[in-house]
Amino acid sequence: MALLLGVDTGGTYTDAVLIRDDVEVIASAKALTTRQDLALGVGAAVQAVLDQSGVDPAQIGMAALSTTLATNALVEAQGGRVALIYVGFSETDLDRHGLSEALKGDPVLVMSGGHSHSGQEAAPLDFQALDVFLAAHGHAVSGFAVASLFATRNPLHEQQVAQRIQEMTGKPVTCSSQLSAKLNGPKRAVTAVLNARLIGMIEGLIGRAEACLQDLGIAAPMMVVRGDGALMRSSAARARPIETILSGPAASIVGARWLTGADNAMVSDIGGTTTDVALIRDGRPAIDPAGAEVGGFRTMVEAVAMRTTGLGGDSQVHVTTSGLAGGLVLGPRRVLPVSLIAQEAPDVVHGALDTALAAPLISDHDGTFVRAVPGVQVVGLTDRESSLLARIGREVHPLGDILRNRMAQGTLQKLLARGLVQVAGVTPSDASHVLGRLDSWDTEAAEKALTLLARRRVGSGNRLAPDAQTLAELIVDQLTQQTAQILLEAAFAEETETFGVAPQVLAQHVLVQRGLAGHRGLLALDAALNVEVIGLGASAPSYYPAVGRHLNCKMVLPEHAGVANAIGAVVGQVVQRCSGAVTAPSEGLFRVHFEGAPQDFNASEAALQALEDALLSVARDTVEAAGADDITVTVNRDIRTAEVESRDVFVEAQITVEASGRPRVAGL
Repeated sequence: MALLLGVDTGGTYTDAVLIRDDVEVIASAKALTTRQDLALGVGAAVQAVLDQSGVDPAQIGMAALSTTLATNALVEAQGGRVALIYVGFSETDLDRHGLSEALKGDPVLVMSGGHSHSGQEAAPLDFQALDVFLAAHGHAVSGFAVASLFATRNPLHEQQVAQRIQEMTGKPVTCSSQLSAKLNGPKRAVTAVLNARLIGMIEGLIGRAEACLQDLGIAAPMMVVRGDGALMRSSAARARPIETILSGPAASIVGARWLTGADNAMVSDIGGTTTDVALIRDGRPAIDPAGAEVGGFRTMVEAVAMRTTGLGGDSQVHVTTSGLAGGLVLGPRRVLPVSLIAQEAPDVVHGALDTALAAPLISDHDGTFVRAVPGVQVVGLTDRESSLLARIGREVHPLGDILRNRMAQGTLQKLLARGLVQVAGVTPSDASHVLGRLDSWDTEAAEKALTLLARRRVGSGNRLAPDAQTLAELIVDQLTQQTAQILLEAAFAEETETFGVAPQVLAQHVLVQRGLAGHRGLLALDAALNVEVIGLGASAPSYYPAVGRHLNCKMVLPEHAGVANAIGAVVGQVVQRCSGAVTAPSEGLFRVHFEGAPQDFNASEAALQALEDALLSVARDTVEAAGADDITVTVNRDIRTAEVESRDVFVEAQITVEASGRPRVAGL
């Protein structure tokens, strides 16, 4: 008998499941995600499934972790302060592919060096400039990203810069060529910057999670879910945390397939922070050929074709006061529900809410609170940021007590972006407590907070809502509308070639909306989502039936939908894909570009075979080292030729090798 443990750390809950022999869920449990120390939530969830099942921890043969930590960090623009070493590029290249936005003002050095398309050195490295930069900034960042011109053709300069950084600072370094074999230096640089920003977060999660499992008596090796749904060793996830973006969503697709057996469906997974929408095609997750896009950044990470939107059960509720009726918008930032923060600091929260309810006027900050997140690395703060963080200390405060002037508002936003503080406010989760759909936290605090928010005035001078109950219904209705919009956009995005119009424009078009409502007049208009939707997430049963009715589609809510991510974490396969290129710098010369220095051959087939053999060796060895059995290998050769004087001339080739296998279960 094989016992498998799957764990998923979400923005609000950490889920754990025990599966027997890959076919049966024998226990599942949830615990609150503890951002100050994620392992506490992991430990609580795992302990709960052990208690529920009565399983001896020593019997567990494999553990796997999926996480939304990296995804949420990018959506919420959080992460450590990093530095970019940009080798062989120009200053203007910083404005390509959102690289400047990804840096967020962090230090960058543009220095000479890099290689040509054929792998020849374009200019020597300027080590003097590098040393001066490291001396000035090395102490104020948590890690480095290195991107060199045509590093996928020759990674030598990236490797030399990384070695110098290690020698002078000891900080972690991400080289862009380690993350992708594709061309496009600025896009690789964005990916490297985001990876460097995430290293501290993922290192903390994995290290503490492994220690937590060992403390519980679980000796099985731990795997981590990649963004394409495959499993990787925890050591690989530590070095390349960017590959875990969309880890949780990818696991949810694998879990949805396992739970329903659906060959073709749309999967919508609502969490605390995001809603993730993807497709199952022919029984497999659809992969995005352009690379994962999260938080507005297009990366070079191979991942599921996922639309991730900042909409979840803990999305911040924004009041629109313009217009006669006003309105609501949810997200994209996640905040702590008032009903949840009230459990942590009941006296502070209820005291502030009662004071605000008794006041004749409503302040913009009434019903909102702030606290620091303990255990987060603090480096590179300005004096003003350090002062505000010290003022917050370890207590929960009404937000108005902290924001004493307009300047403090900007400072707080910077602390939020660094993940050093959290804000609490009204969320759909609070609305669900008021409506009686949830009873996990402090319902009384939720009612008080929604009563305050309902008193906000709109353009007509009237209140936003007459009472907390009505406002709660408005919030849930808004969640339904925004979720339906996300699903429509995802569907239209798949058929862009058919319509030739932007998906968001089509999804909002009046004819589509009237068709969904079944308009009947001189025209009869009908519209529907022509595929079943699998709704996942703990709150899916509360929200998604209405979404299905709105879109006139079949909504499937499988058993264990609330822990589908944790299920998907442990039923996947170990997969390793390796790619390399062969170029022809001159007639009769064929150059192989892979991990080391380029190698030249006199015949194209010899070059292709040498590259294929090298890729096969790495892919197979990596999968075997990760503990996979029954390994299967596929090879794809993409050879591009050109016709010159009535004969085909070799131009370039790309070879991709994929090795895959199910993880070996300890004790079997």
